[in-house]
Amino acid sequence: MVIKYAKIIGRRPSALNMKVGNLGRLDPKLKEKGIVGLSHGSKVEQMVWDEFYDNPEQLIYESECLIAKYSNDTIEHTSNIDLTNLPEGTERVAMIKQRVNQTFFRSTVLSSYDSTCCISGIRNEQLVEACHISDWKSDLKNRTNPHNGICLNPFFHRAYDKYYISITPDYYIEISERLLDDIKSDNSRKYLQSIDRRHIIIPEKFSPDKDLLQLHYNKYKELL
Repeated sequence: MVIKYAKIIGRRPSALNMKVGNLGRLDPKLKEKGIVGLSHGSKVEQMVWDEFYDNPEQLIYESECLIAKYSNDTIEHTSNIDLTNLPEGTERVAMIKQRVNQTFFRSTVLSSYDSTCCISGIRNEQLVEACHISDWKSDLKNRTNPHNGICLNPFFHRAYDKYYISITPDYYIEISERLLDDIKSDNSRKYLQSIDRRHIIIPEKFSPDKDLLQLHYNKYKELL
């Protein structure tokens, strides 16, 4: 990935990699893990970090615009999104930004989980989806946060969104009796019971945020 984008902007991969390291030194989440990044950087990096740290949606959109610009291409092509039948004017820009951010979230979450459902273990990009832990409509801050994403197949995605299942902050699956009562097949019920309290598959990057998992788990418990 570094090689790809270094070529687009006309820089050496080593130079781009160093710039990423310089920005990494400003990330508090990396510092919590003992990862401090490179020790030296510029004031510009601090300015960029301060401007976009609390506004990831704008960061993603402006980044995709720059990639399209330096690629001499359109944003719909470089972002792999369909912009047909969109309105004109400011509403079009808003919808483009939304689709760019959705595409980024999906691709990042699926990539971090290697297109594998973290509950069932199904590994197929056509059969899994990027699920928001904290609701997409209400949690504007975490809409594009990959730590707010888990990879699930459509069944578990819908069950998670409707609080029929949840994942504890220590990454264990919980299956509600509400769901089990609705299952008419003995084999399906036994399968769901067998994964209850089983540990999910944890990705190497962008592991689920424990605070966001706790919020979902609290709502889940209220409905038991």
